[in-house]
Amino acid sequence: MRLIFRLMLWALGATAAAALGGLGLAYYLAARSLPDYAGAWTAPELSAPVEIVRDAQAVPHIFAQTDADGFFALGWAHAQDRLWQMEIARRTAQGRLAELFGPQAAPVDLSMRALELPRRARSALAFQSPQTRALLDAYAEGVNARVRAVNARALGRGAPEFFLFGQDGLAPWTAADSLSLVKLMALRLTSAARLEARRARLLALLSPEQIADLDPDSPDDGAMALPAFDAPRDGLTGPADRADAAPSPFSPFAEPGRGGASNIWAVSGARAASGAPLLASDPHLWLSAPSVWMLARLSSPGFDAIGGSIPGIPAILIGRNDVFGWGLATTQIDDQDVYLEQIDPENPDRYRTPTGWADFETREETLQVAGRNPALLRFRATRHGPVMPAGGELDFSAVTPPGHVAALAWTGLAEEDRSMEALLALMRARSVEEGAAAARLHLAPAQNVVMADPDGVGIAVAGAIPLRRADSRTQGRIPALGWRAENDWEGFMPAEAAPRALRPLSGAVANANNRVTNAPFPEHLSFDWAEPYRFRRIARRIADREFHSRESFMEMQSDAVSEMARSVLPLIARELWWSAPPETDAAGQRRAAALDLLRQWNGEMAAHDPEPLIFSEWLRMLTRRLAEDELGAAFPLIEGPRPLFVERVFHNVGGASRWCDVVKTPEREACADIARLALDDALAALTARHGPRVEGWRWGAEHVATHVHAPLGLQRVLGLVVNITHESAGGAHTILMGATPGQGAEPHANVHAAGLRMVLDFADLDRSAFVIATGQSGHPLSRHYDDLGRLWRRGDYAPMSLNPEDARAGARGVTRLAPPGG
Repeated sequence: MRLIFRLMLWALGATAAAALGGLGLAYYLAARSLPDYAGAWTAPELSAPVEIVRDAQAVPHIFAQTDADGFFALGWAHAQDRLWQMEIARRTAQGRLAELFGPQAAPVDLSMRALELPRRARSALAFQSPQTRALLDAYAEGVNARVRAVNARALGRGAPEFFLFGQDGLAPWTAADSLSLVKLMALRLTSAARLEARRARLLALLSPEQIADLDPDSPDDGAMALPAFDAPRDGLTGPADRADAAPSPFSPFAEPGRGGASNIWAVSGARAASGAPLLASDPHLWLSAPSVWMLARLSSPGFDAIGGSIPGIPAILIGRNDVFGWGLATTQIDDQDVYLEQIDPENPDRYRTPTGWADFETREETLQVAGRNPALLRFRATRHGPVMPAGGELDFSAVTPPGHVAALAWTGLAEEDRSMEALLALMRARSVEEGAAAARLHLAPAQNVVMADPDGVGIAVAGAIPLRRADSRTQGRIPALGWRAENDWEGFMPAEAAPRALRPLSGAVANANNRVTNAPFPEHLSFDWAEPYRFRRIARRIADREFHSRESFMEMQSDAVSEMARSVLPLIARELWWSAPPETDAAGQRRAAALDLLRQWNGEMAAHDPEPLIFSEWLRMLTRRLAEDELGAAFPLIEGPRPLFVERVFHNVGGASRWCDVVKTPEREACADIARLALDDALAALTARHGPRVEGWRWGAEHVATHVHAPLGLQRVLGLVVNITHESAGGAHTILMGATPGQGAEPHANVHAAGLRMVLDFADLDRSAFVIATGQSGHPLSRHYDDLGRLWRRGDYAPMSLNPEDARAGARGVTRLAPPGG
């Protein structure tokens, strides 16, 4: 017996030793790829020595003697910190994720192969100027030089993820890869085609009037320049003042209404306490670890810019130089159309056009899926664009009749794409006018560009705008019949006709993805603008002060007050506030306690308060109560809080109060009855999740921002290590943006927020500041993997200085790159 016990101890000890040895080996291999920010490297591609100074936050400050050498060093720095992120983005554009991640990524690959972004990027190279092409090539050489250095010195393959998912080695980075990533970003920032498909599915169930209630046009007029300063307005009025299938985790296709967002605003010196302009920009994107953004500074003879870059794209996308600054916000242009193409019943290789039958463009490709045999796929395209295959992540088969296929027209598929030229021109711009001229070169994604120079501010729409025919039957709102000529695009609107406001007399410009023009169709740009509440709040905050400062702009970016809640809450609660009878049962007492809290609430979506959680769940349940009986199994298409819909119903716009009547009962329910039932639903759900004590509930407990590492963070155990989580304030309609899914197991999770914040102060541009949501490094073992996230969570910032001495003070290291003998 003693022998058996000893053998068991030996076995247990050996197992523990093996486990510890395995962990030690894993840590050793992973740690080999930790970025070393100090060192000297030889690079034969360089013409002169280059320094990369990593400041206290590990932001690379690149000092080069030629532009090409500067872009080479930017490629090196991106690859040093974010090589895995760059490879995943490139594979996404190429449709080659399933080679690593298996069948779960195959639907994404199927759709991406149909779009052919790499081929279109290679074609776009011909439209770049010689200088731009040279800088693209130099950047690619910098990426490849870093990979060679990793291999030469056995630096852990460049990132620990390559030990788990590596193949035979990385293919060399190319200039076309960078342009592919520009197009991939454009794809991520639009959901126009999915909005069309959803609207078509809803039209099969509802009347046009009901669709107008669920998806109303923007109730506000178009605006870019703000009014001149006036006296502050009153606050909240009403009772409160008187006392679809889950998307793939690898998907680059935005859910309907979940494309790019962002806030941008600027004031001229006439509206600033210092007498010099101020500018703020905080782009809203999906949350990831590491962040989508990487901060960088590039100094060379032709460039001296600092700001937010995206690894793989050789540019500062949002930032400033010594006299000019710019920020971006998605315009929400309707840049996609779905065309239903009729297949020739006598020849399936042909489709119908206005002039007769035409042959599909066809090609075959092999799709590699880990763990499965290669699949030979056949792709087709029509005169409108690629046919999107059934079973892909972007699948329109639910709205495609038998004998038809769905083709996608999208501005981002144009091969004459000079968006890279536009980015470089913005980096070099010296004035608002030069920035506006640079914006005219841009194709996709369509962006509102806010700009400032020492003398003023401006804003301009940048990007291709489809020009639809005035007699279009669908106006781009639902899928169109492909053989009707009136549904075709007639090209793009002239770039000089895009809306803009340069140096307005009011001295203030802003955008929060709101409507920017009142022009009628077809010059309308879009029918699907963001809900106006964020823009209203920005306009209100700017109007509340005659003079602004850097600090007031920073505070505005952390503003968590919801103008949406201030508009909607008095509508849905007024009957319950003033006519509710005394409650005696537990559920009634919870309702009374919740209503009492909401009566005193100012609309601030604070993380530690219960009111934002109560209101958000109530609004979500109210949408369900109003719409589920009409939509039935299709309700998930619109599930989640829909405040403009609720406002229309409770204001009875166009008879919209009909939604309050439950169609399956003989009684006629009033809107107040539905509001009370929805509140009871919300309180019951919250009680089940957080216990019966209403005062102890917290918005932050459910509004958690999780920055997910792809793909390690998708595994429960590894996710605890590599994902970055923060309880957060704000919501989908506050300046401090935190959009929520509105459905599923975590309906109030923060899934779409400002991964980058920037405030520029032209009184002293080196006092400008920025921050990203995670850290500079993509390596989970790095101290800089999540260090900036702590600043981001608190609403703090890092310095954004072009002074070399500021970068060297407290620097984490200096990397020196030089040609042989340099």
